[in-house]
Amino acid sequence: MRPLHPIDFIFLSLEKRQQPMHVGGLFLFQIPKNSPSTFIQDLVADIRNSKCKPIAPFNNKIDGLFWDEDEDFDLDHHFRHIALPHPGRIRELLVYISQEHGTLIDRAKPLWTCTIIEGIEGNRFAMYFKIHHAMVDGVASMRLMEKSFAKDPNIHSIVPPWCIEKRRPPHEKKNPIRRLSGKLNHLKQQMNIVPGIYHELTQAVHDRRHDPDYVSSFQAPASILNQRVSASRRFAAQSFSLNRFRHIAKVLEITLNDVILSVCSGALREYLLSLNSLPEKPLIAMVPTSIRSDDSDTSNRITMILANLATHISDPIERAKIISRSVSNSKARFKRMTQEQILGYSAFVYAAAGLNIISGLRPKHQAFNLVISNVPGPREPLYWNGAKLEALYPASVVFDGQALNITLTSYLDKLEVGIVACRNTLPKVQSLLMLLEQEIQRYEQSIGIKPVTQDESHHQPHLKQVG
Repeated sequence: MRPLHPIDFIFLSLEKRQQPMHVGGLFLFQIPKNSPSTFIQDLVADIRNSKCKPIAPFNNKIDGLFWDEDEDFDLDHHFRHIALPHPGRIRELLVYISQEHGTLIDRAKPLWTCTIIEGIEGNRFAMYFKIHHAMVDGVASMRLMEKSFAKDPNIHSIVPPWCIEKRRPPHEKKNPIRRLSGKLNHLKQQMNIVPGIYHELTQAVHDRRHDPDYVSSFQAPASILNQRVSASRRFAAQSFSLNRFRHIAKVLEITLNDVILSVCSGALREYLLSLNSLPEKPLIAMVPTSIRSDDSDTSNRITMILANLATHISDPIERAKIISRSVSNSKARFKRMTQEQILGYSAFVYAAAGLNIISGLRPKHQAFNLVISNVPGPREPLYWNGAKLEALYPASVVFDGQALNITLTSYLDKLEVGIVACRNTLPKVQSLLMLLEQEIQRYEQSIGIKPVTQDESHHQPHLKQVG
C-alpha cells in the first residue's frame, strides 16, 4: 500500500459531479503507409488479447488514505474503442474530447480510462487517455505515456501504457509488517518537516509586507474566469513553433517558461478586453512546478507558484519583466526547502483555497484566477506500432472559481497547447488560440523580429475547436 500525499488528498477532496479532477491527453497518430485496412482493429485486438498485467499506478484504487492494488481489475472497464461520425474532421474529434473530459471516473476502480479513436481525416487515429490527478502529476503522466512508445518506427510491439514486464513480488504487497512499517515511516517523515515549514511560513509573512514582487494568495482580483462551473467542457488545441518562444526568451534574457506565461498573459488581456471584462488589478496564475528529483512516474511531486500576470500593463516587454520577477521570487523560496517540506508547505498554504472550493463559502474570493501549466515533453519522434505520433495535446482540470485552464507541453520543435474551459461560463474560449498567435507576433515585433505568418507558425492550423 502507498500512502496518499497531501496534494493527492486535496485532488480527491475537490472532486464532485461538475468538477472532475482528472487530467487527459489527446495523442494524434499517422497510420503508416501501406498498412492493412485493419490496422487499428488489429492494434485494439492485440491490446485486449495481451497477457500483460497492469502495474502501479494503473492497478491502484483508493482505500481510505492509501492506494491499494485492485484484485478484480477489469481491462474492459478502462479500455475502449470508438469511431468518429462521418466526416471525421478535427471538429468532431474535439467535440468528443470535450464531452468525455467532463465525465467522472468511477472511484470504485483504478482512476483511468483509455480510448482509441478511429475514422479521423488524413488517415489518422487518436488515443485519448485520462487519469485522475491524485494518481499522477503532469511530469509523471508524460513519463508513463512515453514508456509505451518507441523511437524506432520499425518496432511494432504493442505495449499498453498500463503494462510493463516486471511486477512487485507477491510477498512485498501482502506482508503486514512491511505495511505497518511503511505507515510509521510516513508519519515520521511528516513530523520531521514541520520546523522547516514553520520557518518558511514566517518568512512569507515578512515578504508579503516588504517585497513588491511577492505574490500572495489574497491578491487575485474578481473576474469572469472565476465563477461556478458546470460539467460542460470546451476543449481547444493548437501547435506553435517552440523556437519562436526560445528566440524571444534569449533576446529578453528570461526563461522559456517566463515567455510562455507572458504570451498567455497578453492573450488573456485581449480576450477579457473583447468582453469588456478586464480587471483593473493584474490576474494571478497558479503555475504547477515539478519538484521531482528522480525518474519515478507515480503520485504528485508538484508545488504551486503564484505568478503576477501583469494584465493591467499594455506594454508586452514590461509585462514580461514583472512576470519573470514574480516567478523568480517564488522559486527562490522553494530552493531553501527539501522536497517533502515543499509538499507540506504547499498543502498548508493552499488548504484554505481548497476548502473554499469544496465548501463554496466564498465563491467571489479566489487564491488565483487560472492555472497555466507547462510540462516538458519528448524531444525525439515517437511511434506506436509503427504509427508516428504527430501531436499530443494536454487537457487539464477546471473547477468552481477557476473556469479556465491552459496547459502546454513540448514535443519535438513544437509547443502543444490545450485549453479547457467550462462551456457554459466562458464564451468563445477557442478565440484564445488566435490571440496567442497575435501575442507571439507582438513580442517578435517588439524585439525586432519579422513575425511569421499564421500558416507558417502553426504545425496544425486546423486543429482547434470550432463554434
